[in-house]
Amino acid sequence: MIKQLSRSIREFKQSTILTPVFVVGEVLLEAIIPFVIALLVNDIREGCSTSVILGYAWKLIALSLFSLLFGYLAGIHCARASTGFARNLRADVYKNIQKYSFSNIDKFSNASLVTRLTTDIQNIQMAFMMLIRTAIRAPLNLIFSFTMAFIMGGKMAIIFVFVIPVLGFGLIFIGRLALPIFRKGFPMYDKLNNSVEENIKGIRVVKSFVREDYENEKFKKASGNIRVIFTKAERILALNGPLMQFCIYAVMLFVLAFGSKVIVSSGGADLDIGQFSTLLTYGFQIMTSLMMVSFLFVMITFSEESCQRVCEALNEKSSIVSPENGLTEVADGSIDFNDIVFRYSDTAEENVLDHIDLHIRSGETIGIIGATGSAKSSLVQLIPRLYDVTEGSVLVGGKDVRKYDLTTLRDSVAMVLQKNVLFSGTIAENIRWGDKDATLDEIKEVCHLACADEFIDLMPDGYDTYIEQGGSNVSGGQKQRLCIARALLKRPKILILDDSTAAVDTKTDSVIRKAMREYIPETTKIIIAQRTASVEDADRIIVMDSGRIDAIGTSEELLKTNAIYQEVYYTQNRQDSDPDGEVEP
Repeated sequence: MIKQLSRSIREFKQSTILTPVFVVGEVLLEAIIPFVIALLVNDIREGCSTSVILGYAWKLIALSLFSLLFGYLAGIHCARASTGFARNLRADVYKNIQKYSFSNIDKFSNASLVTRLTTDIQNIQMAFMMLIRTAIRAPLNLIFSFTMAFIMGGKMAIIFVFVIPVLGFGLIFIGRLALPIFRKGFPMYDKLNNSVEENIKGIRVVKSFVREDYENEKFKKASGNIRVIFTKAERILALNGPLMQFCIYAVMLFVLAFGSKVIVSSGGADLDIGQFSTLLTYGFQIMTSLMMVSFLFVMITFSEESCQRVCEALNEKSSIVSPENGLTEVADGSIDFNDIVFRYSDTAEENVLDHIDLHIRSGETIGIIGATGSAKSSLVQLIPRLYDVTEGSVLVGGKDVRKYDLTTLRDSVAMVLQKNVLFSGTIAENIRWGDKDATLDEIKEVCHLACADEFIDLMPDGYDTYIEQGGSNVSGGQKQRLCIARALLKRPKILILDDSTAAVDTKTDSVIRKAMREYIPETTKIIIAQRTASVEDADRIIVMDSGRIDAIGTSEELLKTNAIYQEVYYTQNRQDSDPDGEVEP
């Protein structure tokens, strides 16, 4: 885990190395300063001259300034290394997420991925910062102070031999109690973020159903659960303070009591005032170092779960990758489903698609209709390899889709999904997702074909109108038409419309379909729809039922032979059929 995370240090290796170097210098000087002060106190007690005192003063000033300089440089490089490391780590995780297939994305929730990119990486950054600075400073300060305490105090320093293990074991015990609680807390962050994300995305629904109070209670509950569990952990960690205070006061009482007795009884021969004051100083430094070690231990314990969660996201390999030396050209838009079986996971008991045999000619217009849950969307998502088949094969242009370079394959297929997504930016920028080099005239042409120019021309800024995140400032029908225009601009070999005209009226739907036939006549067009009017002029219509193909034919043929199509058609047209299949008003 450490090896994997350390790969994100990269260009910040120099600052990562320089930080502990400067820390060593800082700690060494801090350890020398009390020793010099002890010598000064002893010389003053002996009645030294002013010039000697001034000499000590200059030494102390120099030592303090250099210690300050080293501390400043250590802080600068530590900040540079930790923030740079976090930036690289966040970029590495984000880049890996972009490679995920749909099945990989299904494994993680959106909220969980957001938490890993924000809260978890922030925890790792803090732990890294402490590792390259505090983890060096505290042990070195402890060793130097402990050594100097023995040099200055002799047998008096034996108190530290007893206190350090007591404090160390106490801190380890506290950490072990707190760690399991912290581990339970991080999934709660995922739930909280999920609640916030869901509420913001569905804010219009929340308001229309007057469910603000319910959403507030749900958020309050999620937030309250986090408060409870982290309060429990913090209560345990709060024992650090009393334990540390007990050890400090125990040391001080011992040093003051026995040190004073030694000074008085020996007349300063065994222990003088300078040594006594320095011993107190080193004792305080030792206790401070132990407190820093305890804080470091808690921080590392706290961030351990974050490290594992981030590594999970980094280690997740896409289940769909480009083959080595993959095909870089798609011959045409023909599609062949050869006895395919599809399940979303290997552990699933039932097939989503069950032995589908279907062959589509290049340039053909295919309509797909069926009840909700009949696997219409699952079928078309196999074409650009958003998922891979479990059994059988899918061919595009006569070649198995698994033999294509992914970029080549997906550049040849344009999809307008059920959930139309627009991104923050202008209308023109969103349309250029189809072709980043498209001119404004080309954008206007496809928007005209998709009937999007009808509302764009009415906007004050036209094609420079800013689209809010998710397209929240345009209607559902407008969003669908913009997404269709974006797909048309791509001029793909295969165009898939997954119920993407449901929010537009039938007249506009008809105009869009006519424009597609004329603008991209050689493109294979697959139209998934709930309305029979959207597919009745298709070359063939596929009727799906429970993951199987129930029938294939033209609208006229299916009206005579297929019960599912008849039911949908007559229900939508508010007509009934007679026993012979003839239409009666």
